[in-house]
Amino acid sequence: MKKQLKDYLPPILLKTYEFPLLCLIEQQEIDLLSDSISEVFDSQYILTAPLRGIERYEKIFKIIPYDTDTLEDRRFRILSKFNIQLPFTVRMLKQQLALLCGENGFTLEINHNAYKLEVKVALTAKRNLDAVKEMLDNILPANMERYCSLLYNQHLTLGKFTHEKLSQFTHQQLRDEVIK
Repeated sequence: MKKQLKDYLPPILLKTYEFPLLCLIEQQEIDLLSDSISEVFDSQYILTAPLRGIERYEKIFKIIPYDTDTLEDRRFRILSKFNIQLPFTVRMLKQQLALLCGENGFTLEINHNAYKLEVKVALTAKRNLDAVKEMLDNILPANMERYCSLLYNQHLTLGKFTHEKLSQFTHQQLRDEVIK
C-alpha cells in the first residue's frame, strides 16, 4: 500500500475543501514518480531489472534477443556476458560452464597438444548452447580451436524405455529431445 499525500497533512487542513482535492489530484503523479524510482533502483541489478532495464543491458553488451526468448532467457544471456573474467583457468572455465549449463549439463575435453577444446552441452541445457559458444569465443586464446555441440541421447539413455514408449517419438525427437 502506497503512502497517501493526505496522510502528510495536519488534520486541520483536511477539513478544508482545497487541500484534500489537491492531494487526490497530485496522488497519481506521486505514484508514477514512486514507480519510476523503484524501476530505476531495480534496473541497477541484472537479477531484478525489469524489461526496460534488460533492454538497456542488451544494448550495452550488444546482445540481440531472439523472438522466442523469455525475460529470464534474456537476463541469463546478459549474466553470462557480465560474468566473464580474465585470465581464465580450466577450473574457472568449468565453473562458468556449470553456471551456464548446470553441474552435470556439459562435458569438457581439452587436448593441450593439439590446442583443441570440445564442449558438449546436455539436452537439458540446449537453449544455452549459443551462450556457451559466445563465452568460449570471448575467453579462449586465439590459437585454440573450439568445438561445441549437443550431448545427444545415446543408447544407454534410451535403453531404459520400452519399444512401445519409444515408438511415440520420431527419430529426431529421440536424438534431440529430453525424454522422461
